[in-house]
Amino acid sequence: MLVIVSFFIIHWYTSVFAQSFFLHRYMAHSMFTMNPFWERFFYFFTFLAQGSSFLHPKSYAQLHIEHHNHSDTEEDPHSPHFWKDVISMMVNTGRVYMDFKTGKRESTSPHIKRMPTWDLIDGLGNSHSVRLAFCAAYVGIYWVFAPNAWFFLLLPAHFLMGPLHGAFVNWCGHKYGYRNYETADHSKNTFIWDILFVGETFQNNHHKYPRKLNFATRWYELDLGYPAIWALAKARIIRPI
Repeated sequence: MLVIVSFFIIHWYTSVFAQSFFLHRYMAHSMFTMNPFWERFFYFFTFLAQGSSFLHPKSYAQLHIEHHNHSDTEEDPHSPHFWKDVISMMVNTGRVYMDFKTGKRESTSPHIKRMPTWDLIDGLGNSHSVRLAFCAAYVGIYWVFAPNAWFFLLLPAHFLMGPLHGAFVNWCGHKYGYRNYETADHSKNTFIWDILFVGETFQNNHHKYPRKLNFATRWYELDLGYPAIWALAKARIIRPI
């Protein structure tokens, strides 16, 4: 059981950190810079961490920029206020994401032209065979180490880890919690859950200050992703802007 629990926790936190650090704070918001070596390193790290649910970085960034430009309006790709449930919202999110990924749609933000891409990793990450190989690896680990069949119920979370994180943050972060700031949208801080999401559920803080590296703004708030980012900055791996 210890192996399975440890594997789930490691997969959960490496995936959510990759999404928060690389896809969200770096790709979508350019909160810091890094040299080409570390950029490729974290690109590959994101591919490994998200595995079967790898999100194409440039498409994710364009989707997120659209979210900020139209937050909680009908043009927002994933506002919970225009869908009856989280599944309907995520189906729409997936449709818009695929439009960006296939080139049917492109953000008008000038930031898009500066976004890094890596054809090799993008190709591998979006390959059905590679996604299935990751799924098979997850099943294999459970097959060998799960103490009973009930643990196999955790496998769908491994298969869909990236979108699962996004669904929770976007649904809860714009419906439940408290507000530190008056913003034009319905963003909230879902503080009680943030231990699972390394700062991502401080949506109200983030929508007020979208380029602020630390998503926590009150003394009692803790962005669990920020200490790691601070350490990377101190090590001169990244350079905050």
